[in-house]
Amino acid sequence: MGGRLTNQQPFDEDDDTDTSYGDDASSSTASLSASIFEYRTIHGRTYHSDKNTNAEYWTPNDDRMANAEDIIHHCITLAQDGKLFQAPLKPDIQRVLDVGTGSGIWAIDFADQFPTASVIGTDLSPSQPTWVPPNLKFEIDDATKDWTYPENHFDYIHMRYLFGSIGDWPALLKQAYRSCKPGGYVESFEASCVFQSDDGSLKPGSPMDEWGKVFVEAGRRFGRPFDVVGDGIVEKAFEEAGFEGMTVWDSKCPIGPWPVDKKAKEIGTYALMSIDSDLEGWILYIWTAVMGWSKEEVTVYVAHLRKQLRDRRVHAYVKYRAIYARKPE
Repeated sequence: MGGRLTNQQPFDEDDDTDTSYGDDASSSTASLSASIFEYRTIHGRTYHSDKNTNAEYWTPNDDRMANAEDIIHHCITLAQDGKLFQAPLKPDIQRVLDVGTGSGIWAIDFADQFPTASVIGTDLSPSQPTWVPPNLKFEIDDATKDWTYPENHFDYIHMRYLFGSIGDWPALLKQAYRSCKPGGYVESFEASCVFQSDDGSLKPGSPMDEWGKVFVEAGRRFGRPFDVVGDGIVEKAFEEAGFEGMTVWDSKCPIGPWPVDKKAKEIGTYALMSIDSDLEGWILYIWTAVMGWSKEEVTVYVAHLRKQLRDRRVHAYVKYRAIYARKPE
């Protein structure tokens, strides 16, 4: 696939670039009462309300993080050659669910691409825009609770960037299996939390190396794993749920514009932008609430991390993995 990194991707030695919401359905879909908007404020950043759910999501729900999520969406779309998904969907697809919709950008783009489909995007926070395609609605929902959708209902269920938020992946995929129509598809897209390099330019003990180690340990303490790509957790969950024809798509996403390949360089530029635009947002809650760091320690670490992220001599990447499978007819 064009623009993806090979095992030894050449690097550019000359590059010195230092809503509308759905109605309340039942127990798992919370009503849009005022309490939903009573966000928690932690170290000056807002996080989803815990009034209607016990879920504990780890990134802020403010505009700054939404902007970072939108950049990631563009990066992922580039990595997939402009596609929003890998599954072989039919043009006349009818019902679609986007689990963990975040800023809502994937659901919006999908609804635009499939105007005859009815699309639902769910998230813990009502942080999505209100001006959306007429065939799209957003709902407040906790995907880790019992789903209230009918059995055999959706033609396609999409979930993305749920690492660090799911304690029981087999249970999640079993619920998706139940709600998916026979012959329908479920797709997961996740990124590794571990930075890697193939040429040794990412040194052990460096800030970027520490990033992955802290996330892995935090997931262990948190009870919600972060390195779901490296551990193969999602594939096992698909198998346990009973899906057939599981297909895995892997890609390496460069961090920074170091590759020679034009497309890989563009992907890397956006990947770095998505991380660098809100470094504290990505780590603040996990590093402090879970790992016990002080805010001051996080600030110092972020300064060192940002310097390394911008170092063109570091040829780092993260792994992307899309998995889709079909519910037997």
